[in-house]
Amino acid sequence: MSKSLTEEKVREISSIKGEPSWMTDFRVMSYKKFEELDNPTFGPKIDLDFDLINYYKRMNDKVEKDWSKVSCNIRDTFDKIGLIDSEKKYLDGVGAQFESEVVYHNMIKELEDKNVIFSDTDTALKEHPEIFKKYFNNLVKYDENKYTALNGAVWSGGTFIYVPPHTKIDRPLQSYFRINSKNMGQFERTIIIVDEDSELHYMEGCTAPTYTSDALHAAVVEIYVGKNAKCRYTTIQNWSTDLYNLVTKRAIVDENGLMEWIDGNIGSKVNMKYPCCILNGKYAKGNCISIAVAKENQVQDTGAKMIHLAPYTSSNIINKSISVSGGNASYRGLVKITKEAEYSSSTIKCDTLILDDNSKSDTIPTNIVCNKNSNLNHEATTSKISQEKLFYLMSRGLNEEKAKELVIMGFIDRFREELPMEYAVELNQLLKNYF
Repeated sequence: MSKSLTEEKVREISSIKGEPSWMTDFRVMSYKKFEELDNPTFGPKIDLDFDLINYYKRMNDKVEKDWSKVSCNIRDTFDKIGLIDSEKKYLDGVGAQFESEVVYHNMIKELEDKNVIFSDTDTALKEHPEIFKKYFNNLVKYDENKYTALNGAVWSGGTFIYVPPHTKIDRPLQSYFRINSKNMGQFERTIIIVDEDSELHYMEGCTAPTYTSDALHAAVVEIYVGKNAKCRYTTIQNWSTDLYNLVTKRAIVDENGLMEWIDGNIGSKVNMKYPCCILNGKYAKGNCISIAVAKENQVQDTGAKMIHLAPYTSSNIINKSISVSGGNASYRGLVKITKEAEYSSSTIKCDTLILDDNSKSDTIPTNIVCNKNSNLNHEATTSKISQEKLFYLMSRGLNEEKAKELVIMGFIDRFREELPMEYAVELNQLLKNYF
């Protein structure tokens, strides 16, 4: 399939996938909106040549449940990053996407017996059309911005999860997304429904090799957290530094529900990502704990959004940013407590560590409280590595490199505490390579 995007190409993608007519119509409608809309007017500059992007690349004819049936080069890629080994030790289910399609997907039989649905999103459209149509394009609309429209036009792959009422999944489910080609675009669509009184921890990892021209990742994530339910969504992205990561992630939380975003942003050329919680029921809670690390020629424009719509709701945002070697790691966030959300509260804490004089960080908050019975607290700090701390650590026998590493690891300790052990170890290794 050629790279330049047209309506005919959009229809061709839908035809290859064997989709119903309503989805084809949705793709065409989204494509037309993509053509109309401009890039965002805020944040870092987006300088993409859309005619160079490869919008769809099929690697397998079907999704496999046995790694031995996945082609060797793809299997070896996921084996090298530890996904196959992690599945055996730590996870209740795994999906693996390579370029545009999911190539492997499986979960333990116990979850099947509990009527949990865990599949790639294309399969969910075919096998669970009623529930799929109910939640698709319901929380994140195709016409919100240029990249939600693009995702609507060319989406492929992603994860679909439905957890029935009163069901607790003991170990995480995980998906891993790999872009492996020059100028590749990846546009997965993820839908997660955690029904009443249920619990889910979902994790995703992302990688890509570096090329000399730009790639694009523009995903859409929609999460529904039912009454008394809990959902945790953990991301560690290590995209290559030639990739634009332009993602829309949003959750809606019912009465006494809890949504937690644990968001690690290490790679990418430009990253614009602001996980959102819409607190729609009484006593609903939303948390976002994130880190963003930017080095030379990288812009990490990240943060969170918390929208309080009901009384007695609460939110908490902890954002850690690190800039080094001329990088820009900034916080951009929105907290809005509406008139109806009386007796609600929100706490925002943004900490930035700038490691040299060439690096940059900004804190750009928008905080709105529309009633007199709620409270909002925002705290922000910006600092460099203390020479006193370095002197103290070096006087105890550490060299300067190890002393800096220890200070940095301490700075992000609150984030690492929220990760499963194997993810924390991986994050430590990634950061050591960075600095």
